Amino acid sequence: MLLRQLEYLVALARERHFTRAADACFVSQPSLSAAIRKLEHELDVPIVRRGRRYEGLTPEGERVLAWAHRILAERDALRQELSALRGGLTGTLRLGAIPTALTAASLLTTPFCAKHPMARVSLESLSSREITDGLAEFELDAAMTYLDEDTLRHIRTIPLYEERYVLLTPDEGPLAGQRSARWSQAAALPLCLLSPRMRNRRIMDGCFAADGVAATPAVESDTVAGLYAHLADGNWSSVISHAWLHMFGVPEGMRVLPLEGPAHGPRVGLVLGDRDPESVLARELWETARQAGVRDTLDDVLRRHLGGRAGTR
Repeated sequence: MLLRQLEYLVALARERHFTRAADACFVSQPSLSAAIRKLEHELDVPIVRRGRRYEGLTPEGERVLAWAHRILAERDALRQELSALRGGLTGTLRLGAIPTALTAASLLTTPFCAKHPMARVSLESLSSREITDGLAEFELDAAMTYLDEDTLRHIRTIPLYEERYVLLTPDEGPLAGQRSARWSQAAALPLCLLSPRMRNRRIMDGCFAADGVAATPAVESDTVAGLYAHLADGNWSSVISHAWLHMFGVPEGMRVLPLEGPAHGPRVGLVLGDRDPESVLARELWETARQAGVRDTLDDVLRRHLGGRAGTR
């Protein structure tokens, strides 16, 4: 059995198409198919359900796939250990992040890369479910996500920050002159918010409901960048997480108002799969997260945009 055969199987399960899997592995489709047939022969089990096209894995194939993920992860861990012993950590750290945490990812990746200049980072925007699956299947080394997710199992966690919600609104809008706002006041404005399928939006909807209102935004987006693109026009307001200020700041002609009442959201943290042997890259990112002071940095950003006013904790 060759490790390359296991890599082909993992690619096929991910792409669910022989030609796309072959392209991802930089080989011809006949070469990939032949390698997987050879793997089936060596293990003496059917791995792939074949028809006119790829139809999935057999039950035996699913078990082989699980072992393939583990074996390849251990191969990578060995390489990382040896590179660290040679005096310089190499390899690619595979980091996933929920979309609303992407804005704070650089607070970890920048010091990580500064400490390990020969290592690389692959950062991917993923849903909470995709993060759970990626950690379980050894396709991610670490992730930034909400720590109260029910799907998280067999992981190690370190809290990074607690989401704090504020109102971005035009300087000359209906709330001009106010130093704070209620959720009910925000609901009455022309709003841009994330789409309801986003966890962050569902959390905010709960905050609106706690103040006795429901938000009916005129514009919804599934990305933070999509919201900010509309805010730049100066006609809209939005309730945002304070972490977004780190990356996007405050558009010209707008200001930040603290929200009274239920203004704090859930914790966002770094999560690692609880595995042995662990990824050396993940372990180093963990140490970076312990020293990075993400919460304090984001609170300082919010405090500056509030004009130095206290009450961000």
